[in-house]
Parts: sequence; structure tokens; C-alpha cells
Amino acid sequence: MQQQISSAEAASIHPGTTIGRVELRVADLERSLQFYQQVLYFRLIERIGQKAVLGTEDGSPLLVLDEVPGASPQPRRSTGLYHFAILVPGRPDLGRVLLRLADAGIAIGQADHLVSEALYLSDPDRNGIEVYRDRPRDTWHWQNGLVQMATDPLDLQAIANEGLRDAGPWESLPSGTRIGHMHLQVADIPQAAHFYHTILGFDITQSLPGALFVSAGGYHHHIGLNTWNSRGAGPAPENTAGLRSFEIVLPHQDALAAVRARLIAHHLPIDEQEQAIVVADPWRNRIRLALPSSTDASLA
Repeated sequence: MQQQISSAEAASIHPGTTIGRVELRVADLERSLQFYQQVLYFRLIERIGQKAVLGTEDGSPLLVLDEVPGASPQPRRSTGLYHFAILVPGRPDLGRVLLRLADAGIAIGQADHLVSEALYLSDPDRNGIEVYRDRPRDTWHWQNGLVQMATDPLDLQAIANEGLRDAGPWESLPSGTRIGHMHLQVADIPQAAHFYHTILGFDITQSLPGALFVSAGGYHHHIGLNTWNSRGAGPAPENTAGLRSFEIVLPHQDALAAVRARLIAHHLPIDEQEQAIVVADPWRNRIRLALPSSTDASLA
């Protein structure tokens, strides 16, 4: 039965809000660097000790890897990361990723979501990854305020052919690649809706059995939330692999201040930093609400 979650009470987050860089716990930094650089074409931007920042060819940071030596994978029945999603600029870019994954012998899942075409895989710590491209927004279909999505089979051959036609191999992810969305395992959908929709202000774009999708500015979703493996579960232990934090990037100070006011009104503890606020969701997922000027690549 589809869940009915009201959106009348929420004030919307600024439509220019996006997802920023993601920080993951990994068991072996060298192993993870080899995977992300050689398989997914991430560029190493900076490394200090047991941490590394990875990004695109123009130096835009997307991913921070934080070594927790010997960490086991996130337990299946726990809250935390389901996957983080890498949005590439176009279909030929997705084709090149598909060809590289095939060359490397990486097992993948795939889906045509109508609004996008997606490949699914896991890193060596079983952290979930989606790589996708969006279809043009004017081809998305909305009904009663909800975007129409599906999990149809993907035309892998057509995508691979576009990758083959594209000139020259990548040395690193192309400029314009970014983190398109986050998908989290949560313990309770109404509680997730209260935090991400009512308090943070993301608009509900789809509600399915055991799942909720929310976004800013009419995007299909910036955050996915599901209880498929995690209903009633607690957070993954800090000594396992998984999500350490992720950024929600707001376009200017007034947009950040509006979210801050809602967090305070709901009596949530926050850590105020220069041009950023850090808050935890109900399952201790650490979220950094930041301005674009505070999302540089430095680990300092």
C-alpha cells in the first residue's frame, strides 16, 4: 500500500540546492584508491594520512575516503548508506563507464528509471554506487505533483555503442560530473519524511511502499530513503565501512539561514561552522549544510 505523506506543512528548501561531496569509511585506503581511480576514473586531488579527496578532471571534489583499518562492510540490516549516485554529463559518458566496468570484470545492476538511465555497483567495501545520466527534464512526466519513475530494463547495447563512438579514452571523470543524489537506508519512512521534508524542506517527488524520494527545485530526487533492509534497525557501527557524512549545498546565505531557523525551531542540535551547519538525521547520518564557497577540496 502506497504511503500517504502530507506535504502541506513544509516550507520548501531553496530550489538551487544540490548534493555536495560524500565521505565514506573504507577498510584499506590503497585498495579503494586503486578502485576509484582505475575503475571509475576519479582523479586524486589531495591525500593526507589516512584520508584522500577524489574528484573530476577540473579538480571539483566529489568523494572523501577515510580509512578505518580492517573495517568490515556495513551490516545489511542497518541504517546508513544505500548508495551514492554519480551523475555524468551525458549518455556517451555513461557508455564509457559501462565499457570500463565490463573491461574490469565488475558486476553491475542496471535500470531505466524513465527520468534517468543508471548502472549500479559496489566498491571493495560493498559501499553502494550508482552511476547515471539524466534524460532531459522536458521528457519527465509528473502526475499529481509526483514524478513518474520505473525500474525498466536498460538498453545496455545502445549505451555501450554511444560510449564507443565517443572520441578518446578518459583519464579522469569529465568536468560537469557531480554527486546527483544520495540514497539512504532508514528505519522509518514517516520519521524520515519529518526530518528531510518538514524540517530540511525537500519536496516529496515520489512515495512508494517502503521508500520516499525528495528533491529541491523540481529535480526527480536529491535524496532517496528506504526501509527495504532496515525497517526498525539502528545505525551501522562507526568501525564498519559506510557513510561518514555528505553535503547539502545551498546557493547563498539566506537559503542556509532559512534551514537553520527550521532546525532550531524543531530543537535539533547543530554545530555551526564558518559558512556551514552540521546536523545529524535521526539515524546519526552526518549532514553538512554548506555554501558553495565552503565546499573546496582541502582536507585541512
